Amino acid sequence: MNLNFSIIVPVYNRPKEVDELLESLTKQDFSNNFEILIIEDGSTEKSEQIVEKYTNQLDLKYYFKENSGAGASRNFGMQKATGNYFIILDSDVIVPKSYLTAVKKALESNFTDAFGGPDAAHESFTDVQKAINYSMTSVLTTGGIRGKKKSVGKFQPRSFNLGLSKKAFEITQGFSKMKNGEDIDLTFRLWDNGFETQLIENAFVYHKRRSTISQFFNQTFGFGTARPILNKKYPKTAKITYWFPSVFIIGLDVSIIAIFFGYPQLLYFYSLYLGILFLDSLFQSKSIKVAFLSIVTSLTQFYGYGSGFLKSKFL
Repeated sequence: MNLNFSIIVPVYNRPKEVDELLESLTKQDFSNNFEILIIEDGSTEKSEQIVEKYTNQLDLKYYFKENSGAGASRNFGMQKATGNYFIILDSDVIVPKSYLTAVKKALESNFTDAFGGPDAAHESFTDVQKAINYSMTSVLTTGGIRGKKKSVGKFQPRSFNLGLSKKAFEITQGFSKMKNGEDIDLTFRLWDNGFETQLIENAFVYHKRRSTISQFFNQTFGFGTARPILNKKYPKTAKITYWFPSVFIIGLDVSIIAIFFGYPQLLYFYSLYLGILFLDSLFQSKSIKVAFLSIVTSLTQFYGYGSGFLKSKFL
């Protein structure tokens, strides 16, 4: 396939982040043309003036539509795009200069109708954002499947950094109306229709994610609520590992209660785990503050996802 990229970016009240993303796209070392579609999803803080700032540097198209959610906005963008391969990015990412080159090289070497890329923490991120990135990508917390480590079995792309061929979009009709887990739902429908996915490890982005602990909890809680719905919809994809965060938080709560009855032993295992996590984060970040915050964000992630999973499963 002669690849012709269209980058689709749904936006909701994030003009500053759009500015940073577009600035990074002006620095691509990519030799081919590509278009960018900014889909404003009913924002009150519009990005139109930011987009106008880059019209002489980038092939940009700006659309404003009523608020309908990120999935519908991505579908809207793919319907308007002129390329034959769509790249979906969240507005809160910064793209390294070699990103598009890495995507093109990987697809020309091993073409698949969909791909996903990992994320990393940029040096300009806050300590909390760096800690959140660690929690979301570490082998010790998520098994590394959201980071640079190849996952076991087929790779499930995430919507913050996802590629989709025009053919695959036309057959699957893109993202569903699910508020959470819509990217995983799309992946399962891609597989059901015979399309392959892959992880392009060199096609990473700097992903800011949520900037506060409470926002991160709400985000992971949403991820947790989506999984039982997906398991019910696609029963063959269910795995026992999806229960691990819930088991983790139940066990931690029980171990804390056990202290008052004179049984501190179980808490020792959790303390050991959190200590190893602290050291691993410290080794990677070279920051004691980020390492400490990584414990906080990891616990937030486990409690958010685990409680969301249990609520969706049983309530």
